[in-house]
Amino acid sequence: MLKINIVCVGKLKEKYLKDGINEYLKRISAYAKVAITEINEDKIPANPSKAQIEKSLQREGKEIIKVLANSYPIALCIEGESLSSEQFAKKLENIQLSQNSEISFVIGSSFGLSEEVKRKCLFKLSFSKMTFPHQLMRLVLCEQLYRVFQIINNGKYHK
Repeated sequence: MLKINIVCVGKLKEKYLKDGINEYLKRISAYAKVAITEINEDKIPANPSKAQIEKSLQREGKEIIKVLANSYPIALCIEGESLSSEQFAKKLENIQLSQNSEISFVIGSSFGLSEEVKRKCLFKLSFSKMTFPHQLMRLVLCEQLYRVFQIINNGKYHK
């Protein structure tokens, strides 16, 4: 069974997001084993300088990289490639067919991901040119993963 690790910076606090994510995780469990790894968000001042942001991203990046071993890492970032749901399904099928039994999706903090993490990832994925709250992206990713498995298995969910 495919293993999926969603690596996120920060703790999820909103109940409505947790409820939505848990619903999709339950649905996905028929197709893959999913784990969520939360990396501590670095504490920085309210109006940080570029240098403070960069230092924070580097510290978070070191922790992210530690959990990516033995997986096919995918960074969620605005400069990534945009895919349709069908293309996303094909991409995950191809990754699995190339003997990768574990895929890690990386969601950064509100400041994004360090360049080191982006370089370490084998694919960069963009859900939109728009900016979304990083905590909401967990729910969006889980919904799209469920949709992917429905596409792959000819389910009724995807229209």
